[in-house]
Amino acid sequence: MDQKILIVDYGSQYTQLIARKIRELKVFSIVCPYNKINLKYLKSVNPYGIILSGGPNSLLDKKSPKINKFIFNLNIPLLGICYGLQLICHLNGGKLKRSKTREYGHAKISIIKNSKLFTGYKKKNNQVWMSHGDSVDKIPVDFQITSISNNNIISSIENDNKKLYGLQFHPEVFHTINGKKIINNFLFKICRINNKFIIDDFLKNKINYLKRKLSNNKVICALSGGVDSTVTAYLLHKAIGNNLYCIFVDHGLLRKNESEEVSNSYKKKFKKNFYKINASKLFIKKLSKVSDPEKKRKIIGKTFIEVFEKESKRLKNINFLAQGTLYPDIIESIPYFGGPTAKIKSHHNVGGLPKKMNLKVIEPLKELFKDEVRILGKKLNISKSLLNRHPFPGPGLAIRIPGKINYHKIKLLQDVDEVFISYLKEKNIYYKIWQAFAILLPVKSVGVMGDQRTYKYCVSIRAVTSVDGMTADFYMFNKKDLSEISSRIINNIDGINRVLYDFTSKPPGTIEWE
Repeated sequence: MDQKILIVDYGSQYTQLIARKIRELKVFSIVCPYNKINLKYLKSVNPYGIILSGGPNSLLDKKSPKINKFIFNLNIPLLGICYGLQLICHLNGGKLKRSKTREYGHAKISIIKNSKLFTGYKKKNNQVWMSHGDSVDKIPVDFQITSISNNNIISSIENDNKKLYGLQFHPEVFHTINGKKIINNFLFKICRINNKFIIDDFLKNKINYLKRKLSNNKVICALSGGVDSTVTAYLLHKAIGNNLYCIFVDHGLLRKNESEEVSNSYKKKFKKNFYKINASKLFIKKLSKVSDPEKKRKIIGKTFIEVFEKESKRLKNINFLAQGTLYPDIIESIPYFGGPTAKIKSHHNVGGLPKKMNLKVIEPLKELFKDEVRILGKKLNISKSLLNRHPFPGPGLAIRIPGKINYHKIKLLQDVDEVFISYLKEKNIYYKIWQAFAILLPVKSVGVMGDQRTYKYCVSIRAVTSVDGMTADFYMFNKKDLSEISSRIINNIDGINRVLYDFTSKPPGTIEWE
């Protein structure tokens, strides 16, 4: 991880896609908000390259976020994307203009000057994704225009001598054809990175770090049975052995029979250091009158900590709480370094944690994406049955039951979920899907069954394909499968008379409903 890219965040919802694309090219990156960039920080990070992200602001406004101009004279390759390009232009003596209409969506660009950034690109009609209100009116001295859009917008500029490059479009999004090639050119042709991020190295370094960090301290691991907490537990066990205590909390919001399945799986591995806590009554009582999804998440996060702290006192001399937090969890909950990116939702083990805790939180996987965690799990010899399970949120069914929660709703949803997942496994569809689940809707509908009127709950089923959960697309079932799933749910579960299918990608939706 010595050869890294620094991404300076100006509040774009695409910032983390930049990090994702860089990681796909086996290069490590870190994200830092613009207002924490100074010479001391840059020396500590020692990046091989810097990327300035897009953002929602306008540099034509006096209070718009900027950066110290010294960053352009460090001889470190720098790429500005959208707002980042405009920042390069503005701070180096160029001029911007405010467009009458925002350019948003597909555009075509033509390359008008050879550039290392566009190595391998065709000259004309390259499809890119634009999302900006301002544009470059006059480029700075010693810069050159390298591409123009079909709307006659300056699409890229550069000062190759100073290693400064700017793109008005977003190469990190899927809609920019061959955008990954541009990022590849920046990393390897301009930044000259040659030491790639390798999971084997990450595993070795992380184990050594955990040994030093934790020393002889005892650690509780919040083990849910999901992939993230499983890999966290195995990794910690490799580092600190019997100083690890795995605690599985049954909060009453798990999938059907999951409590027993999880217990049986982990008793074998962690033996006497595995504990199961039945706290379902406590959680459901606290959630019984709550409808707001953010409040649900925070209540669940706080209650988890209460349970773990109680157990730590019983076990004695426990100082740390380990969680299977991943990079996307942190991204969606709060900006990784407190930057300007908008919060999407609190994850119970990130934004949902109480401010005051007796235990110190340790998150060994927080730099990784889900697909990397599965690769790490293989290196740790974790079984395929555990590694290939669909992701399941820490708050469980609480965020799949919009509105107030009760035992009846939980039982209904557990039954629906079991029918749905069983069908996917029976038809060998389960492993083609990233995540599949059902949502119990807070509405009832009129139906007819056996010549009689019914008035029962509706459910929506959701299935998505993804690599890391940062973006996702709905899985395209055929009509036969959807018909059979709907029929099985309605015929087998008393209380449901209507089944819907969620045709929403991420974005604009999130994978979970709450």
